[in-house]
Parts: sequence; C-alpha cells; structure tokens
Amino acid sequence: MTKHSQPEKPKSNRKLISLLVMGCIGMFGFGFALVPLYDVLCEKLGINGKTSNTASSYQAITVDTSRIVTVEFISQVQTGMPWKFEPQTKRLEVHPGELIHTAFLARNVSDRATVGQAIPSVSPGQGAAYFNKTECFCFNQQHLAASTSAELPLIFFVDPQLPESIHTLTLSYTLYDITDKQLASALEQGAAK
Repeated sequence: MTKHSQPEKPKSNRKLISLLVMGCIGMFGFGFALVPLYDVLCEKLGINGKTSNTASSYQAITVDTSRIVTVEFISQVQTGMPWKFEPQTKRLEVHPGELIHTAFLARNVSDRATVGQAIPSVSPGQGAAYFNKTECFCFNQQHLAASTSAELPLIFFVDPQLPESIHTLTLSYTLYDITDKQLASALEQGAAK
C-alpha cells in the first residue's frame, strides 16, 4: 500500500501548488482591477464625493426658489507646498438650478515658479452627483510664478433633483504640488524632439 500511495503524493502536491499559484495570480489580478472598478462604481452611484473631471453644460433650468441649499467651501494645501490657498467666500446659500460664480485665491509664497493641481470632493458623497461645475480651476494645472497671486474661478450649479434630505453640500479642494512631475514631463518631451 505504501508503494501505491507514494506516487500519488507528489502528484497531489503538484496539483495543490498549481492551485495555490493560480489563486495568487487571481488575487493579484483582482486587486489590480479593484481601483478602476471602485472608481466606476462611485461614479455611477454618486458616492465617495468624487465630482466629474469635465465641465457640465448649463441649460436654462427652472430655478427652485422655494428651496435653499448651503454650499460650504474648504481648501487645504499638500504639506510642504509653498502656496496659500483659500475660498473667496466660505459659505453661500443657493437655490437649486441657479448658476453661481465664485473663486478661490491662490498665492505662491516661494521664490520659484510652481505648478499646482486641485482635486475636488463633495460631501455628503450622495450630493456629488448633483454638484455640477461649468468652469473650474480644477480642470487645469495652475502655474504661478514666484511671489504671485491668482484668482481661480469656479462656476457651478446644484441640480434641482438634489434629494430633499440634503440641505448642505461641502466642496473641498486639496491642492497638490506637481512642479516636479511637470518638469519631468517637459524634459521627456524635450528629449523626444
């Protein structure tokens, strides 16, 4: 009996090892695909506060004057980035469907030119799908020379279909220093020419 069980043992070990390796490859593939799947899910369900990266178009919408939504603005700067960055207005009361113009103020306090990129999020996450930007500085990289300031425009409207349970939307921008990435990209393009 021991002679018959010996040949089967290496065969079953190889099968187990093959299954474990395939399981590891499958888990790696699933982990790799998880980020894009999460982004698609958040976009479709309007959760996680992610806003669209493209401009919305504003058509004549019936403004709901019977309802007021408070929109709060928050800004933060990546640690070590030499910019001051704040909303021109910290809080607005708007009617859903109303086109609103406001701005953020940025100042480069360093002695060199820098490039920033703002990443927005809306809270509560369910409200992100109803917050529409027709113009936003977050769509583009912001270049500021040393010791200069800029007014960064934001034009938006709140969709009248915003659920009645949401009375306040908080728009938060985090500004990241992408100067080094911008420089590396310029060097690559120069080398390619």
